Amino acid sequence: MAPETVQLRDLLEDVRNCRHCEPELPLGANPVLRASASARLLIIGQAPGTRVHASGIPWNDPSGDRLRQWLALDRAVFYDESRIAIVPMGFCYPGKGKSGDLPPRPECARLWHDPLLALLPAVELVLLVGSYAQDHYLGRSGESLTERVRRWRDFGPRFFPTPHPSPRNTLWLRRNPWFEHEVVPELQARVARLLEPLPRGG
Repeated sequence: MAPETVQLRDLLEDVRNCRHCEPELPLGANPVLRASASARLLIIGQAPGTRVHASGIPWNDPSGDRLRQWLALDRAVFYDESRIAIVPMGFCYPGKGKSGDLPPRPECARLWHDPLLALLPAVELVLLVGSYAQDHYLGRSGESLTERVRRWRDFGPRFFPTPHPSPRNTLWLRRNPWFEHEVVPELQARVARLLEPLPRGG
């Protein structure tokens, strides 16, 4: 086993054992993420909801169903850790707020994101799902999510911003049909190229 693989395995174990925020978490700590040193696509979303917290499987909910539709991926490929890493902004369910789940706990990104990304050398595309991931990785520009997603090309080739696929955003999708008509096909094409099997010896 390569040293980088061992380091990532050990780091993932440390993350999954993290209890840093447990006193603040209504359902306790249950860090949910997936990663492999060979992954070429990294998906950074918000934080687990209650269903994901219960199952321990990221994007195992209606939001995940819509995200897989956007990516044109079935569950088998989506959950293939050798090709796709899933590292949300917050690893544990943060609790319920007035208009949905609370924001992801900020400690997760501060403690773990840099060490994790340093051990994902094959990543070529980072999907930034929702405003929390975009603010962290693209900076707080004062732009709305809509404005940022409209100019998705400006963030390539590494980053690709999208809205969150939550059912709560169905109204946004209706008001912005250009996203599914124009942006999603481009995203699907990039993901398909990225996840093609490498040539033998490649």
